Amino acid sequence: MKYSPRSESRKFIIPSFFFIIALCVLAFINELRFDSLLSFGRCALSHVPMNNGSSETPLLSSSLSSSDDEIRILVGILTLPDQYPRRNFLRLIYGTQAIPDGVKIDVKFVFCNLTKEDQKVLVALEIMRYDDIIILNCNENMNKGKTYTYFSSLPNLFNETDAPNPPYHYVMKADDDTYIRLESLVASLRPLPREDLYYGYVIPCPSMDPFVHYMSGMGYLVSWDIAVWLKDSEIPKKHLEGPEDKVFGDWIREGRRGKNRFNAKWSMYNFPEPPTRCTHELWPDTIAVHLLKNQEKWIRTLKYFNVTSNLKPSKLYHIP
Repeated sequence: MKYSPRSESRKFIIPSFFFIIALCVLAFINELRFDSLLSFGRCALSHVPMNNGSSETPLLSSSLSSSDDEIRILVGILTLPDQYPRRNFLRLIYGTQAIPDGVKIDVKFVFCNLTKEDQKVLVALEIMRYDDIIILNCNENMNKGKTYTYFSSLPNLFNETDAPNPPYHYVMKADDDTYIRLESLVASLRPLPREDLYYGYVIPCPSMDPFVHYMSGMGYLVSWDIAVWLKDSEIPKKHLEGPEDKVFGDWIREGRRGKNRFNAKWSMYNFPEPPTRCTHELWPDTIAVHLLKNQEKWIRTLKYFNVTSNLKPSKLYHIP
């Protein structure tokens, strides 16, 4: 039999041609399957409710659209009139934090009526310079109604007719030994409702269920409508004394408020030393660190989060 190179080439080319076609068809089918699977996954995820440890009302609400980036937050830091160095320090802490576009965050220092002559001068100078102080009509206290006076006063303090309504979507009470990372706070609030919201670090420490008890006084936040309710309700007026965070939780429970709750644990926590059931090590996914009782703890926390990373180089200073 005579050998023909052309015949052998045809035998090789024809099967190769059909093999290539088969590969193309298989790739096309797989691409269709992948796109379908991806579309199915997106559809399934879009219907998953956010319900952080709760067996009750889902946290997602029609009152907040995911495309609505505008958020207005008031952070009230409860402190004392004589705490001038602490306020100036906290002004550095919060004044140098980046705020996302479309977000308004007002940090105010909150205390009761002034009682000393030097306070009347020095606090007045602070107000003239910074305009970040709220003086409540009360006698200075921690657990005898100051928190109630703060929240219930807000609707009348911010009722300007030419202001947005509501003036703030969320109002927060925080301690002056708490470091709040504002950008992280905003990110955690974006998917949450703007009505009937109660947000914070749930107590007791081991619990992850925001409906168990109450939110820690290190820093808890409610939607504006709850502040309005506190102003009008008789419930808190009957029960003002006691640990302020626990008492606040009692009002919410008795008034059947806070159907939308968010437990920010473990992005909120106590400083790791001394170790307790409420502490853990500093980590990147942090909204707030509590119990920064001295400068050493503040410095360790600020260094961990590298808060001076945006310091611009200059011939005027050298910081190694």
